[in-house]
Amino acid sequence: MAGVMKLACMVLACMIVAGPITANALMSCGTVNGNLAGCIAYLTRGAPLTQGCCNGVTNLKNMASTTPDRQQACRCLQSAAKAVGPGLNTARAAGLPSACKVNIPYKISASTNCNTVR
Repeated sequence: MAGVMKLACMVLACMIVAGPITANALMSCGTVNGNLAGCIAYLTRGAPLTQGCCNGVTNLKNMASTTPDRQQACRCLQSAAKAVGPGLNTARAAGLPSACKVNIPYKISASTNCNTVR
């Protein structure tokens, strides 16, 4: 468990420092990752879904109110997924919005073209 938390903190720190921020987007990868930090155990270890995780998903959806923000959030999610690597349960990641009863306008997947997210 400590190893996963260290990895999560490392990913969060990397996203804050090195995450790409587009000129029109206000959303940072640190914001995206911070909101989803409560979901790491659910997405990597199969832990039960928590209200804290769903609150973060809801906050993120509400914050990503413009197309550039949604595109940036998509890119950040993809970068974080790559950083976590094979420990990520991609099916749980793709189903996270639905599990939290949050509707987002794109599929959470490594194959999503973030440039087409509206």
